[in-house]
Parts: sequence; structure tokens; C-alpha cells
Amino acid sequence: MKKTFVMFSVIATAVLVFGTVCTAKDQDERGGALFKQHCSPCHPDGGNIINSQKTLHKKDREANGVKNASDIVSKMRSPGPGMSTFDDKAVSDKDAKKIAEYILKTFQ
Repeated sequence: MKKTFVMFSVIATAVLVFGTVCTAKDQDERGGALFKQHCSPCHPDGGNIINSQKTLHKKDREANGVKNASDIVSKMRSPGPGMSTFDDKAVSDKDAKKIAEYILKTFQ
């Protein structure tokens, strides 16, 4: 009985860990696809074709007060001059968060 319980615990743990890894990878891929669709025309490789001082790279983001995912989503919803507005009809809150997380992971 004890052997069965231990084996079950090991298998359950492996399934949980593997499922988490797959989910994180899938979310990264989804964030990347959404970024490509909505953001990359103006932000190729994290740059900025309108204002070179407002790239998506960490140094420029932070210099412009954009430090976390919430800040990125806020900019998407209420951007400054030169950037299109992405309201929740254009990009859902869930997808906006995925884009923001992708930006934070990708453009260090």
C-alpha cells in the first residue's frame, strides 16, 4: 500500500510539473503571437519606429515610467501621442496581460 501511494505521488507530481511547464510555454507563445499581431509593426524587435526614445527595452521602458505588466497594459489602453489605443474590445484584458508579460521577458 505504501509503495502504491509513493508511486502515485511521484506520478502526480510529474504530471503537475510537466503541465505547468507546457502551460508557461504556451502562454509565452500566445503572448509572442499577440505581440506580433498588434505591436510589432510599430515596435519591431522591441524598437519604436515613431519615437526612438520609447522602445520596449527595459532601460527605455523604465526611463519612461513603465516598469511592470500593469504599466504596459495601461499604456496600451491610454497611450501617448503617436501610439494607437488598444481598448478591451481590440485586445482583451487577458491578451493584454499576455502581451505585457511577453514584452517583460523578451526585451530585457
